Amino acid sequence: MELEKPASQPIKILIIVAHPDDIEFGVGGSVAMWTDAGDEVSYVIVTDGSAGSNAKDADLGALVRQRELEQLEAAGIVGVRDVRFLGYKDGELQPTLGLRRDLTRIIREVQPYRVVIMDPTAVLINMESSDYINHPDHRAAGEAALYAIFPSAETRPIFSDLLAEGYEPHHVQEVYIALTDKPNLAVDITPVWERKMKSLLAHRSQVGPEVADMVRKWDEHTGKQVGVALAENFRVMRFIKNEE
Repeated sequence: MELEKPASQPIKILIIVAHPDDIEFGVGGSVAMWTDAGDEVSYVIVTDGSAGSNAKDADLGALVRQRELEQLEAAGIVGVRDVRFLGYKDGELQPTLGLRRDLTRIIREVQPYRVVIMDPTAVLINMESSDYINHPDHRAAGEAALYAIFPSAETRPIFSDLLAEGYEPHHVQEVYIALTDKPNLAVDITPVWERKMKSLLAHRSQVGPEVADMVRKWDEHTGKQVGVALAENFRVMRFIKNEE
């Protein structure tokens, strides 16, 4: 696994995840590093976060609104202002053509150099000091995003109705896949780790300070593999065309 090198110039980055707080757990430090370097980062949150409470008397409509506000606050802490909520039902997400079309539209609109997605192939995940059954929404969002990147976003005949809306094809140069068991690149987040945690803890309806030790262990484990204190990892695929 290699350590990410600084980009030669700022780029546009689009991050697509299933739930509010997904980014902050595994990508938040990288986002802070990227925005500090001048990159323009946008978020897409696919589901409404309404499965974030198991209480019998939970007001799920109020929870959706709260989680949106928490996500906006979390994004602002790491320098992100463009946050889009698609509102799909939390816990019941499927990689449908409708979702793929929605993501294709956003990719064509934003025209990112890099798209960050969740690993659609990861089912049983072994993390430092813990095992994890991957949430099916993560895989569904990851699959829809992957196929929105290719072939949909760059192929003119696919979703031709988007052409009528003014969204021309766009080729994504890099795909960063998060929450993966096949990482090949790490981002040193040591300088911004406290901001990552502040951003994560903005999700007050979901987490408290007790998560800090767990997340730090994950990031220390990754950091040791590349010779830094704290890091986040990704599986990176590059499809470079016409790079200056």
